[in-house]
Amino acid sequence: MNPIVRSGAAARAGALLILLGPLVSWVAEFITAAAWQDPPYSPLYNWVSHLGLTGPPQTAFGQVANSPLGAVMDTGWVIYGTLLIVGAILVFDPREGTRPIVIRILAVLAGVGVSLVGVFQGSNANVDNGLIAFHTVGAQGVMLAGNIMAIVVGAGGTRIGLTRGRSIASIILGTAGLIAFPLFMTDVFTGWMWNVGLFERAVIYPIMIGHALLGSSVAAAQRHRATHPSAPLSARVES
Repeated sequence: MNPIVRSGAAARAGALLILLGPLVSWVAEFITAAAWQDPPYSPLYNWVSHLGLTGPPQTAFGQVANSPLGAVMDTGWVIYGTLLIVGAILVFDPREGTRPIVIRILAVLAGVGVSLVGVFQGSNANVDNGLIAFHTVGAQGVMLAGNIMAIVVGAGGTRIGLTRGRSIASIILGTAGLIAFPLFMTDVFTGWMWNVGLFERAVIYPIMIGHALLGSSVAAAQRHRATHPSAPLSARVES
């Protein structure tokens, strides 16, 4: 089968951008969470998006939020979204059929979604002025598009450069994220709010791990093609 990814410098650069996106976001999350000390931030209990709240401490969506480095988290999300969009455009070749086009669209939806979370905070002020709608649409958009993208990528892994194991892992990650999504929404809308940070991360982290797998796999496949120019992409997948 023909590959659905480009070759050469553009694909290598795009793969690096896709890989860097979640890494940047994780670093920003670690730094921001470490700075949140009053009260100490709990990744299981606290909202992920509360890390991006700037300004004075406030009680938002049932939790006390005090993120001294909220701007760091917001910047990390915007960078992540931008790198994902640019990287997917560079990597996937729309001339190779429907699948690369679908992956591009899903990457754009996910990238725009995570960027909206960074630009429009989940603050009381944005609840009052109505801008919270952009935050909510962005968050739910990346949760759905990102996990669906992981499944589509895994299903077409042979044509992308993923090994069989990584293809299966990508499908499992996306499926797990989609299963966790209604559980997370139920936890929120019923008002139970039990370990909402845990459920939220159960939806988000599979997306981020999937992007890391995708970026590193494409980068490895491109290196293989550069050193073995006569070998088809499937040779690396089967090796």
